[in-house]
Amino acid sequence: MTTQYLTGDLEFFEGEPGTGAPALVGYADPLSGAEPYTAGWGHTGPDVELGVTYTLEQCQTWLNQDIAAAEHELDINLSWWRNLDDVRQDVMVEMCFNLGIGGLLEFHHFLAACQSGDYQTAAAHMLASEWAIQVGNRAKVLAREMAGGIHVPPETVL
Repeated sequence: MTTQYLTGDLEFFEGEPGTGAPALVGYADPLSGAEPYTAGWGHTGPDVELGVTYTLEQCQTWLNQDIAAAEHELDINLSWWRNLDDVRQDVMVEMCFNLGIGGLLEFHHFLAACQSGDYQTAAAHMLASEWAIQVGNRAKVLAREMAGGIHVPPETVL
């Protein structure tokens, strides 16, 4: 079971910088400048169009659906993740949410260390990745959570 912090942490990292508010207007992928288009709190998919304005309620619905989808993908592909404590489960959901299950499954050494309970090594693999460079402080927060098993308020690592 994940913690009560998961939704707020996702809003902080997936929302508008400095506010955590959802992006109400569909925008292009920052890395490619094209699809996938994104709105809300990191929501992508065929239901998001470039330049279209969405409601806060739609963004909240998407966030809840996307969290459930990430958990489902983890259940299917990495069933052992449910054996982790709640904080480390949050880390797994956040990484799956951010990378997609395909991207997360590429983290072979991280996943092996995590599954075996070697959380210090798992955290080190997180920080040594290209993903960590791309997401910056988010990787630092999640790695600290993985290493220590305690929630780290995201705003404390800015």
